[in-house]
This record gives sequence, C-alpha cells and structure tokens, in this order.
Amino acid sequence: MRAVSTAMQGIVRRSRVCTLGVAAVVVTACGTGDATTADTPPLPAPSSASALTMPAGAPLPPPPVADAQNVSCSYVPGGRSARPATAPAATPVPTSGTVELTLDTSIGAVPLVLDRAGAPCAVNSLVSLARQGFYDGVACHRLSTDEGARLYQCGDPSGTGTGGPGYTFADEWPVTVSHGTDGYKAPPALYPRGTIAMANTGRADTNGSQFFLVIGDSVLYPQYTVLGNVGEAGLPLLDAAAAAGHDGSSPLGGGTPTTPVVITDVR
Repeated sequence: MRAVSTAMQGIVRRSRVCTLGVAAVVVTACGTGDATTADTPPLPAPSSASALTMPAGAPLPPPPVADAQNVSCSYVPGGRSARPATAPAATPVPTSGTVELTLDTSIGAVPLVLDRAGAPCAVNSLVSLARQGFYDGVACHRLSTDEGARLYQCGDPSGTGTGGPGYTFADEWPVTVSHGTDGYKAPPALYPRGTIAMANTGRADTNGSQFFLVIGDSVLYPQYTVLGNVGEAGLPLLDAAAAAGHDGSSPLGGGTPTTPVVITDVR
C-alpha cells in the first residue's frame, strides 16, 4: 500500500468489526473474529423495506473542532484476526489533514479521501492496515441496494462479515456527538452518498477493519464513525457494479455482490 498524505503521522491500535443498521431496515452484519451474529442485537425494523421513505433522517451533526494537534488512541486487543496484523502506534495521532488513498479493485480505481478531523483514530487505523497489506485481495463481501441503505461493506479478509484485525477502538464522530455514551438511541441520520464509515458489531466502541462505502443517500442510526468520502471518479464504478445486484444471501439485507468488487491493492 502506498498512501499519499497531507499530514501523515502516527498510527493507531486495536479494533473489532462490523454491522450496519439502517433506520428502518436491518442491514446489520457480524461480530468479531471469534463471535457470531448471535452476539449482535438486532436493530428495529418495519415489516417491509418499503416502509422506509426518502428523504428521512436529520443531517449529520458538524464534526467537533479538535482542541489539540494530536490525540492518543486506544487499540484494545480482542478476537482472532482474520489475517496477520499489527496494531498501530497509539500516539501521537494527528487531528488535522487528509489522507488520499486509491483502492485498486477488480472494477477499477476507487479514490478515497480520509479526513482526520472527525475520526483521527479510525483514519490512522485504516491507513496502518492498508500499509500492512491487510486489504489486498479482499472482496467487498456485502452489497445493499435497498432504498435508504445503498452501500458496500468491505474490509473483512475472511469474507464472512465477522472478521477483523484482532483489535478494536472507540467510536468517533458522529457517534460521540450524536449521543455520547448513552448508547445507540439517537434518531436516524442521513449518511450522504459517497460517505465512508466504519462498520461495527452493533455495540459501542467495536470498530475494527471493516468499513462501508455509501453509494446512495442512506438513513442509518448515527452509530457509525465517518472517516471520509469516496472520490467522484469512484462512484460511477461502484454504481455500475451494484447495478448487477446481489444474491440476497444476507438475512439482514442485501447479499454477496453479483459483480465482485475485490481490492487488489491500496496505494
């Protein structure tokens, strides 16, 4: 992996894995490397996906203004790693600047712009894992094309939706701004098309290696840390691949993409 960074320093430490939940449709997935979906409490859902109307959900709150140039991140060991990985350094982790990455994939190059301002620990963890080749050869294992929950879920080398790097780390913006430590009880929020956010187990502070790429305005509970945006050149590629649909294999919504999206390298 070769990252182009505008203020590159510091790296992060320990996280868990994955689950996406929409405001009105369950799009949850996963536990940790040594857990199953049974450990993930289901999110409330209506009787059918058609119950979700768009637009719905308030805009995401503005990211907080950092009160220091650097922070210390805590990366907690836990679970089996889906692939050998080393947790990044916990400090100093910068709170400003962006990191530009390109996912070389089976459908073409998908640029990402990661912003440290709201999620310094998440950004540096993802960059560290990419540098280690953690994402090389890894497919985006899940696609949801439901109205109000259009996204790819990626970053699990096991392809099961339960794999992570063997560590977890705490939630960041907008989770901490939306409801602090009071659990996932905030009203639904609009995650705009192009958003990159961390997946988790449905519980607080269980971020790991998995992330999702929002390809259509999606209404989700604001429990997913936002760490940047997909570059404009990448969205049409993702749209075209998503048009082929999925196999509907996930009981939580969506399924394995019909057109594979495999990350071959991160640069």
